[in-house]
Amino acid sequence: MRIFRDLGEKVWAYVRSAPGTYVWLAILFVTTVALHHMSPEFEEQFLRQRSTNIRELSNDPVRVLVQSAMWIDGGHWLPYAFLYTVFHAQAERWLGTWRWLMVCVAAHVLATLISEGALLKAIKDGMAPHSAVNTLDIGVSYALAGVIAVLVYRIASPWRYPYLAVVLFVYGVPLTSTPTFTDLGHFVSVLIGLACYPLVRGRGKAWNPKETVAALRG
Repeated sequence: MRIFRDLGEKVWAYVRSAPGTYVWLAILFVTTVALHHMSPEFEEQFLRQRSTNIRELSNDPVRVLVQSAMWIDGGHWLPYAFLYTVFHAQAERWLGTWRWLMVCVAAHVLATLISEGALLKAIKDGMAPHSAVNTLDIGVSYALAGVIAVLVYRIASPWRYPYLAVVLFVYGVPLTSTPTFTDLGHFVSVLIGLACYPLVRGRGKAWNPKETVAALRG
């Protein structure tokens, strides 16, 4: 019982060290449960009204930019719980809640506006159908991509460069085949995360994997 109690205390301490991450994750859990109680027809209409598509952005941009970040497209919460713990929680503990939130907002808002702007141009140029103004576009992936990118600066050289290469590969490859506006949005989010370097100054010594391995062996 003591082992479980100690483990529970450590988990709770970790959660408290990244309050923004886990409050957001709790909201996503509630909204995901709500989605599972909707009929497919109602769910599509409901999410479309909270989507950052061209029509909704034109009508009420602030509302949909906030609301779209409170829902998960696809309704699978557990993978995001893992990703939030691995990336968001680490970034928030390192940067502090407000700086972490600035990275999230910048990536979510700017990548949305740029990708939807590219889609609007494609519609005007006849490269996309006019119905694309109602495209369903919700979720938290732009903010996640931005945070994954800013964590490049959390890792000490030369270890950060393989990490950066993997990030650029994962988000850049989709742009080389048949890119969508969301592929563009994800890559833009990565660039925004990398551009947030001024926010990481003075946030302590970068993590060195070699030192961690040596400590574990010792």
